[in-house]
Amino acid sequence: MTSVSITPVSPIASIRSADWKVVAPWLAAGLAFLVLFGEPMRTLATDWWQMPEAQHGLLLFPLALYLGWRAGLEPAEPRVGLGVVVLAGAVLLRYVAGVAEELFTMRASILVAAAGIVIYARGIGQLKRWWLPIALLALSIPLPAVVLGGLALPLQLKASQLGAWLLGWRHVPVRLAGNILYLPTRALFVTEACSGLRSLTALVAIGVLAGGLWLKTPLARLLLAGLAIPIALLLNSVRIFVAGFFVYYVDPGLADGIMHYTEGWVIFLVAFVLLAGAAWGLTRVEARIP
Repeated sequence: MTSVSITPVSPIASIRSADWKVVAPWLAAGLAFLVLFGEPMRTLATDWWQMPEAQHGLLLFPLALYLGWRAGLEPAEPRVGLGVVVLAGAVLLRYVAGVAEELFTMRASILVAAAGIVIYARGIGQLKRWWLPIALLALSIPLPAVVLGGLALPLQLKASQLGAWLLGWRHVPVRLAGNILYLPTRALFVTEACSGLRSLTALVAIGVLAGGLWLKTPLARLLLAGLAIPIALLLNSVRIFVAGFFVYYVDPGLADGIMHYTEGWVIFLVAFVLLAGAAWGLTRVEARIP
């Protein structure tokens, strides 16, 4: 009986035997990606950590990575030409945004460049498979200050109007002047932070996530994400009403401090429950439609 000796192959020998002609271009591409887009990635992470209206990115980014890993890979159908064109457009966008110092476009170029790499290596089918992680990553990029200001002011005014109407409905004497509610005991100023824009951004992201996980049709997904807008506006008006109600009937100091923040969290949880209920209702509707 002959004995067969097996010589173990060390990991170092396996690495040395790798085809560096294939690995080296990808290492160079990764290094170039970090050099080109490292600065916008750093500023984006800083905003996620420091800006209250951008902190949902701390949750969306790892969630998007997990959902991308869970979705897996499509059979590779590389589109080299299209991938190079998209990647070149991303580099141009990054340069122009850097010259103009426009953060949103600069950060969006990161996603465009990543999409170009995916198209180059795996094809368009892989982008379609990863549409939900890509959408969450796009929602994690803070909007420009000009856009935020343009959205916040109408939301402030509309929330103030609805809040004043609810207070008048409950026989609380109130006079509305723009985004200031004058009560007999004190004035309530509906600031930009109280406009509901923060909760709206988070609720839209939750709507997109819930639609991608539970719903099947694009129309139902769009409807669920769109429902976040009236829900956020209505519940923020209720928050203003509750603050005014407690100020008038209980204590003027209840509009500030821990009570103010507690109201905000409770209202957001109610909005989350309403959005989840809407998602459940849409799944029932989809189940009944052939």
